[in-house]
Amino acid sequence: MPSELVLTEDAVRLGRAAADRADAIDQCGALLVELGAVEPGYVPAMHEREASVPTFVGEGVAIPHGTDASRALVKRTALAVVQFPEGVDWGGPTVHVAIGIAASGEEHLGVLSSLAGILTDPERAARLRSATTPSDVVDLLGSVQDG
Repeated sequence: MPSELVLTEDAVRLGRAAADRADAIDQCGALLVELGAVEPGYVPAMHEREASVPTFVGEGVAIPHGTDASRALVKRTALAVVQFPEGVDWGGPTVHVAIGIAASGEEHLGVLSSLAGILTDPERAARLRSATTPSDVVDLLGSVQDG
């Protein structure tokens, strides 16, 4: 059975602004809900996770996601990418791209490790921060698999 695409063009929002880290997480969470990837209760769990373990990963990128307990609210593995050209204060570091992650069980680690491999490459991260079309983002992150 072929796996569903983890990232599609309708899951990418470019040129957005956020008042602060909480607003940025809300935007990622709302997009995951809109995509049908998670139940609305997943969004507060994303804030809970952020409060205990900040999700900034470097290169101007954060990967907000829910707590272990919230994985029951995940309907399908998906990414939601929101770009903030002006940057968002992430409790010290500045984030230009937030990638909301919805994944459950074993898929979660697969998605995280796949993303980490992409995002720790400064050139690819720079291309992500400066992407101008959703297809650019999908091309960059399209290799992320759900486990």
